[in-house]
Amino acid sequence: MVSTTKSYDIIIVGGGPVGLTLAASLCQFGAGLKIAICDRRPFAVPEDARASALAAGVTRVFEGLGLWAEMREAASPIARMEITDSGQGDLARPLFLQFEGDVAPNTPYAHMVPNKVIIATLLEAIEGRVDLLVPGAITGLKSTGAMTTLEIADGDDLKAPLIIAADGARSALRDMAGIGVVGHDYDQMAIVTTISHALDHHNTAWEHFRPAGPFASLPLPGRRSSLVWTEKTADALKYKEMSREELAPVIEAAMGSVLGAVTVEDVVQAFPLRLQIAREFVGSRLALIGDAAHVVHPIAGQGLNLGLRDVAALAEVIVEAQRLGQDIGGADILERYQRWRRFDTALMALATDGLNRLFSNDVATVRAVRDLGLGLVDRLSPLKTGLIRHAAGLSDGPKLLRGLPI
Repeated sequence: MVSTTKSYDIIIVGGGPVGLTLAASLCQFGAGLKIAICDRRPFAVPEDARASALAAGVTRVFEGLGLWAEMREAASPIARMEITDSGQGDLARPLFLQFEGDVAPNTPYAHMVPNKVIIATLLEAIEGRVDLLVPGAITGLKSTGAMTTLEIADGDDLKAPLIIAADGARSALRDMAGIGVVGHDYDQMAIVTTISHALDHHNTAWEHFRPAGPFASLPLPGRRSSLVWTEKTADALKYKEMSREELAPVIEAAMGSVLGAVTVEDVVQAFPLRLQIAREFVGSRLALIGDAAHVVHPIAGQGLNLGLRDVAALAEVIVEAQRLGQDIGGADILERYQRWRRFDTALMALATDGLNRLFSNDVATVRAVRDLGLGLVDRLSPLKTGLIRHAAGLSDGPKLLRGLPI
């Protein structure tokens, strides 16, 4: 069988929220671009009940794409945040930092949006406008002149002036391009599930710092919450093997019973945690976005938000180059994207890594210093407001993050 080659302007490898959002952005503002998304898994709405925290700046991206109203109907706003700290075996959980109210007029800090709603909305937005391809394994990445070719096992090769790697932390395209990574393992895992509880959360997000890592409870519609619970790897694997009935009282105790009796509603998953940053965000006619470019600790809930900030920057760079008649995969165009995203990513990586090191221990003197620091931030309203706005993604940046069309 002789393989043929299909040609596009842009090929996105990876059909998760980041890759789909880039496709939707380019459909909206990149008039005439022929786009394909490749994924080895079928394009379908996930069945699980997990949700993602979308910061205020990121929701502006979806507003600009005309997609936020549909997502918001199923979302729960985070109207209040409370941060507590305790040592191993402590009964008291002192409140050291809290935030309440909007970060901008009628704009809460973030919304919890079910993953299935995000995916369903994006798939509907690009239906008939983007080729959704489920090819065999990608066996090679070859850049020659003005084109890059994806070599596909047992199928037609694909080529385009620009390839986007949105294929996750273990990116095959990143490896094929010879782009290395820097980082380290945390010897921690994030336990993720959905719970229901006896008491109302009142749209409050709790983050309780424990010696093994942070325990975050994030509000969902009704008396339900999404958990992101960090534990040492050995303990996380033990908890993952428990039945839902066995795990429920463990979760309730870790939460200090602030939401009453707990029921585990969804499958319990555990993901190893590491800091991982690509040495380069671009290669020859290749751009990395999302987890392919960076993986950070979930302590601040910024993983997906960082990926969607990548989307806002890359979409703007591509669309402006197209309008000026420039080569959208040219090295100068991709370098602009890299410069735009490297500093923000490095800053977030340093912040999350430092916070995890600071809080994931039970040393009394360290606890005293960090709790003093949290208390000072809580009392200095301008500083606290500035930090919250930055975390919400409301600082200067790409047009989509500022609610502006490209």
